[in-house]
Amino acid sequence: MTSASAGWRFDNSYARLPAPLFSRLAPAPVRQPRLVVLNDDLAAALGLDPAALGETPEVLAGNALPPGAEPLAQAYAGHQYGHFVNLGDGRAILLGEQIGPDGRRHDIQLKGSGRTPYSRQGDGRAALGPMLREYVIGEAMHALGIPTTRALAVVATGEPVYRETVLPGAVLTRVAASHVRVGTFQFAAALGDEALVAALLDHCIARHDPELAAAPERALAFLDAVVGRQAELVARWLAVGFVHGVMNTDNCAVSGETIDYGPCAFLDVYDPATVFSSIDHHGRYAYGNQPAITQWNLARFAESLLGHVGGGDEAAVEAARGVLATFPDRFRQRWLAAMRAKLGLFTAEEGDGALADGLLAALAEARADYTQSLATLADRLAAGSPPPATAALDAWEAAWRARLARQPQGQAEVVALLRRSNPQVIPRNHLVEEALAAAVAGDLVPLERLVAAVRQPFVATPENARHRQPPPAGGACYRTFCGT
Repeated sequence: MTSASAGWRFDNSYARLPAPLFSRLAPAPVRQPRLVVLNDDLAAALGLDPAALGETPEVLAGNALPPGAEPLAQAYAGHQYGHFVNLGDGRAILLGEQIGPDGRRHDIQLKGSGRTPYSRQGDGRAALGPMLREYVIGEAMHALGIPTTRALAVVATGEPVYRETVLPGAVLTRVAASHVRVGTFQFAAALGDEALVAALLDHCIARHDPELAAAPERALAFLDAVVGRQAELVARWLAVGFVHGVMNTDNCAVSGETIDYGPCAFLDVYDPATVFSSIDHHGRYAYGNQPAITQWNLARFAESLLGHVGGGDEAAVEAARGVLATFPDRFRQRWLAAMRAKLGLFTAEEGDGALADGLLAALAEARADYTQSLATLADRLAAGSPPPATAALDAWEAAWRARLARQPQGQAEVVALLRRSNPQVIPRNHLVEEALAAAVAGDLVPLERLVAAVRQPFVATPENARHRQPPPAGGACYRTFCGT
């Protein structure tokens, strides 16, 4: 079966942008491509035939190109831990844009596909474990309803990758609404080429916000749209206890999707100061810092657009500041909406924010598990369980039950809302590591069970009982690594 029969349907608008935004080159071939995982559901959603994809691992590894592909590495910049750096796809190749059955464009990118002009000192390759991590976490986020890139496939390369140790290599096929980042605009602006910024702006509006094409202040309107998407995204992250871990501006997508699952993880014990990344020594990207750092990233985005905001320099700055100033309230409102659902609240009262904040403070004091504490609210309400173990949680639960009594919905409706708003299953960090270690050693069964569990996060079943449990008490402090 040929790659042409897989259903590829490319139309590559990014490849028609000016050349400074990318370099054209093909993926570097690998020694022995072998399919490790294939995301059948995602393939079907893209209009691709999973069977045909499974029979052509050389395409998913970069050894051959699907029809219509125009491979390129994207250029971008980024503030990494606050320091501006020129970057780019150092180990990724964008094959093109697959037009799905719904007419939408989906970037198809190979990650771990060899050196590019932006690799600096890197080898351009990726290890199997981190690529499988991206697959697992992307599927979990998608099932939780959080905008995300996803993995179409992971292919082993048959070649070693040298990091701290020798690891098996892999190529990930990543799917995104687009791979344009805040850092992409920063790169164009740093060149001092306003025509290039304008071309990128036109491209992104056409792709993500076509209704803004006729807006009198298109750059300002696009900034506002991106601010809104990021406020929504980070509110959803916090609601499920997700820590991105590396929120540099090159990992902030204008599409509002979660991108780059390097040193990411989910909270076990609730603590807003939680940091998982092994290199985030000062907690810049800690769980509780994510809203503030998102606004900081958006300020850098606004700076790159100032040349396209009317009224002169001073007026443009003030207009951009006005849009950025809306972020805290937009984030808070979206987070509060998510927390109301997680607390079974159908109506809105002025004290709901304090109620949600009070729960988090009590969980922090008790060193309680975030996901499990919220997942058990439905059972506690339905069964009339005794009060929690701490005085703070006991007092909070009394206030919560009093708040529920002030809304017209009955207990059955509240319990149903609680069950569909609070996941039973997240990718527990210790189980992710266990599954990845087994997969790298050749046993895919733990990985398959984990993926099956995270794809149904709101359901408690005998099969996912282990995946619903917090880690054993007294476990070592969890640390993640970017995988580069």
